[in-house]
Amino acid sequence: MDKSLFRVKVVPFLGYFIVLIAMTILGDLVLHQFDLVWVGRYLGIPGTLLIILSLLYSLRKRKIIQSGNPRFLLSLHEVFTWLGALMILIHAGIHFNAILPWLALLAMMINVVSGMVGRYLLDRSRRHLTGMHEKYTIHGLSKTEAEKELFWDSVTFETMQKWRIVHFPISFAFAMLAIGHIISVFMFWGWK
Repeated sequence: MDKSLFRVKVVPFLGYFIVLIAMTILGDLVLHQFDLVWVGRYLGIPGTLLIILSLLYSLRKRKIIQSGNPRFLLSLHEVFTWLGALMILIHAGIHFNAILPWLALLAMMINVVSGMVGRYLLDRSRRHLTGMHEKYTIHGLSKTEAEKELFWDSVTFETMQKWRIVHFPISFAFAMLAIGHIISVFMFWGWK
């Protein structure tokens, strides 16, 4: 049985992402089926608010705010970001009206993926590597032999550790693009 890091940790992560996309398609389909497409137009508002609320974790982590349990705020960050992203994806639907919202959507998706890498893969991957290394040494392999057996898993893990290099700048780009989109909505909204 293949117990590689990719199969054990990366494949389930991809499953979470596929569920997000599937829920988006299902949500958009339901809105179209019941002639409620207009609801999707407004899902961007609660989606954006959820993502803004998810930033409490980042503020706590950087000690900008002092209150709140970091573990609880991390859980809220994950749930609010996932639900906010789902609402924004349904809001975007399959409609192509302008480039700015689609750039914001693309930045959001890259940000969601990079956040999921940090959350779902790194900690589990670190534990997997440690466990496999211990297993190999218990079975009599030397440290060098165990490292040789885990070479590709180690390469995969080291690559995944670079997720913060992508996550913060993409978060910033997403924020700027989203703000630009929101400003343009207010500028061109039919206020009559």
